[in-house]
Amino acid sequence: MLPCTGKVDVIHLLRSFEKGADGAYVVGCLEGECHFNNGNIRAKKRVEYAKKILDSVGIGGERLSMYNLSSSEAPRFMEIAIEMTNKIKELGPNPIKIRKSA
Repeated sequence: MLPCTGKVDVIHLLRSFEKGADGAYVVGCLEGECHFNNGNIRAKKRVEYAKKILDSVGIGGERLSMYNLSSSEAPRFMEIAIEMTNKIKELGPNPIKIRKSA
C-alpha cells in the first residue's frame, strides 16, 4: 500500500510479472486532483514505460493498465476489476509462467 500512485516505480510493476502475475492495474486519483500534486501523472508515465518494456520482452503491455478514479467511485472500481479480470482471462497466463512450466 502506497500513499500515492506517484510512489509506484517501474521495477514494482515489472516485478509483479516476474513473480507470475497474469495482469496488474494501478488506480490513482483523478488527474488534476492528486493530493501530492502530480503523483498520478508520474505514475501514468511509469505505467506507460513499463507497458513498453512488457511488450519488448514478450509479456505484453496490454496486461498492465492505469485508471484514475475518485474515492467515491466504488461501482466504477468494481467494473474495472471485472473488466481487467476478463481481459486477463482472455489473454491467458503470463508467458513467464508458461516458460517455467515447460
